[in-house]
Amino acid sequence: MSRVFNFSAGPAMLPVEVLEEAAAEMMDYQGSGQSVMEMSHRSKVYDQIIKEAEADLREIMNIPDNYKVLFLQGGASQFFAEVPMNMMKNKKAGYVITGQWAKKAYQEAKIYGEAVELASSADETFSYIPDCSDLPITDDMDYVYICENNTIYGTKFKTLPNTKGKDLVSDISSCFLSEPIDVSKYAVVYGGVQKNVGPAGAVIAIIREDLITDECLPGTPTMLKWKTQADNDSLYNTPPCYTIYICGKVFKWIKKQGGLEAVKANNEKKAKILYDFLDESKMFRGTVRKEDRSLMNVPFVTGNEELDAKFVKEATAAGFVNLKGHRTVGGMRASIYNAMPIEGVEKLVEFMKKFEEENA
Repeated sequence: MSRVFNFSAGPAMLPVEVLEEAAAEMMDYQGSGQSVMEMSHRSKVYDQIIKEAEADLREIMNIPDNYKVLFLQGGASQFFAEVPMNMMKNKKAGYVITGQWAKKAYQEAKIYGEAVELASSADETFSYIPDCSDLPITDDMDYVYICENNTIYGTKFKTLPNTKGKDLVSDISSCFLSEPIDVSKYAVVYGGVQKNVGPAGAVIAIIREDLITDECLPGTPTMLKWKTQADNDSLYNTPPCYTIYICGKVFKWIKKQGGLEAVKANNEKKAKILYDFLDESKMFRGTVRKEDRSLMNVPFVTGNEELDAKFVKEATAAGFVNLKGHRTVGGMRASIYNAMPIEGVEKLVEFMKKFEEENA
């Protein structure tokens, strides 16, 4: 069976060569006589897998020495709670609301203290990034929180907020490893891996060491204390072993592409093909303010629900799958993460042109 072009927002497509390598090692990982799925996380063989994955990630992202890398479970959604549990010393934090995931993180933080909405783009269905150059940040706030790339709405922070000296926490789930970032500008940067980095099951968190202390909110479970995880090199309990192993392969694949600069150039090229078509099309249009467009998630609509449904149905039959938009935006959404080949975007645009001609 030939593979489809999978435009899913996550779990998303993985690089073919990573899947082929994993398939070749499925029964016997490098002469160990066992699959990584069956391996003890305390074994020397697995210890090398997780250590090498971390070393490669540090190299790719140029992570400073005073940051810990943690491979965790529970998805980004559990991490929404871990942030206030580990960081809300004054029980107050500021949140920029740019979509559903930022909103969920904000609501989670309200359980633990005072979460303040600093800015929001809800007034226009989160189709833009609000101005964050002069946010109403107060001295008693523990941190400022953003979701950097909004998977559902297709927006992306091009400039980080002015946090007025406060620690910045950023959820980068859907733009993880899509371009270089300066880790030192963040206190915590984290993401679920199932969009751009690996199969579902892990969150990677990069946390400045001074934030990893015993001083968590009362009632914080042992497992959710960053110190528990950091002290045990992400091996306090059985981690998502196989997911981490695949992430490690993706890190090597990124190095082979030429690192994050090369990955970014490729992503810009792919996004340009799709956005250029949307900008000239008479039928399809993008839903995001141009200057805030994501390279990873591209929502678009025809303005007619029946036509949208017809497009999704015909696209699926033609091998372009998971293009249906999120219910809060409607229409379509193409997620074009690192593993989506340029050919996939070119062929999608060809199909869209043909659909436009046939349904004009």
